[in-house]
Amino acid sequence: MKLINCNRFSFLVVIAALFLAASCKKESYITSPNAILRTSADTLHFDTVFTTLGSTTKFLKVFNLNNQKLKLSSLTLKGGSGSFFKLNVDGISGTNFSNLELEPNDSLYMFATVRIDPNASNLPFLVRDSIEIKYNGNTKWIQLQAYGKNARFLKSTRVTSDSSFSNSMPIVILGSLTIEQNKTLTIQKGTQLYIHANAPIIVNGTLKAIGDTNANDKIIFQGIRIDEPYRDYPGSWPYIYFSPSSKDNQLQHCIIKNAYQGVVAENPSSNSNPKVTIDQCIFNNIYDKALLCSNSSLTARNCLISNCGFGFYAISGGTYNFNHCTFASFSNYYLSHKESLITLSNTTNDLSNSNALNVTVNNSIIYGDGGFVENEIIVPKNNPAVGFTVSCNSILYRQKTNPANVTITNSLKDVNPNFEQIDYTKNIFNYNIKSNSPCINTALAPSLAVDLDGKPRPLGPKPDMGCYEKQ
Repeated sequence: MKLINCNRFSFLVVIAALFLAASCKKESYITSPNAILRTSADTLHFDTVFTTLGSTTKFLKVFNLNNQKLKLSSLTLKGGSGSFFKLNVDGISGTNFSNLELEPNDSLYMFATVRIDPNASNLPFLVRDSIEIKYNGNTKWIQLQAYGKNARFLKSTRVTSDSSFSNSMPIVILGSLTIEQNKTLTIQKGTQLYIHANAPIIVNGTLKAIGDTNANDKIIFQGIRIDEPYRDYPGSWPYIYFSPSSKDNQLQHCIIKNAYQGVVAENPSSNSNPKVTIDQCIFNNIYDKALLCSNSSLTARNCLISNCGFGFYAISGGTYNFNHCTFASFSNYYLSHKESLITLSNTTNDLSNSNALNVTVNNSIIYGDGGFVENEIIVPKNNPAVGFTVSCNSILYRQKTNPANVTITNSLKDVNPNFEQIDYTKNIFNYNIKSNSPCINTALAPSLAVDLDGKPRPLGPKPDMGCYEKQ
């Protein structure tokens, strides 16, 4: 039998003991009240949330900045089960968590949402709660706060008689909103409509949305998500669709933003009036086409069509008139300027549906930048057998090659309009014109009496191009 060297055995025992001791020390908890605990934020703030609708999920991290494990004796949502807020800690929902272990220099995630019950107030109101974290005899607080807003909720609603929407509180549209044939929906000035991602507005009858110049009196169509970051996302709701049976529609002092498409009009009106008349409206941050028309009729005056995938897109002919409008698109965080602002065609790609096209664009700006577009006015397809008449007079436009069948007179080509402020980094786009803009005093006179903001235009001397008159 081979004998074990005692000295060697003793040495191995000592090494094993030291290793065990080191392992135990590494796995031990720090119990000092001076242990360092950090959170990624002291307050979780939720922007305005509609009552009865849940919010986006926000999160924060809790960091153990120590070289030993740290045990949180408790983490508590102080409002308990009655709180407007809901809490999830590392994948587990609840209101009270105990003995949470954080590995050395590690962290855990907390997720929070909010759902607010209706309140008597029509104004935004603030709800609060807090999260209490206890560890090593210390207490740390995280504040929760959200603004709630009451609303009138409409789900898959059909307007079957002449009706009116008041501005007493915001209107949230879920499912869809359909105006039946020969019925009229009137939307009062100052009404705010918030529209779900799967809720188109379908107009088989007549829509009259007539706001006023004052900012509080404008009618706003936008997506249902008004919390960060979703409130600035294009494509957050479908469109306003004017079907073949629709007629005599009016949009005035409206803001239509963040939609997939803005106004979609199909076929002419059943009478001699334009199917849609648009005055002093803003179409902004539309993902695809701001104005999409198929063999229809539309008149737009003093309108701003800005930062949209396409500006005006006409197929299969129709009759369209624009006066003192600004079509502008600049690449930004949300949309790249990669499509022409105005696309005109009297037919479809396969020539299956061709109709005469008549377009007049006067006193307008058609300008884009920051993308790959050389020509802002294009004619992808033309059927000469059915008629194609496009006349542009007194416009500023960005164009490398003029379309052969578009008449452009008294105009400024490839000239910068000198907008008041374009700041990509801060997402600021002010399409008023500077005092040195070439658009000043270059439009046709007489013209419209006021501009987009309701400010006067000179009817004697020449007014300015675009939707804004330099005051």
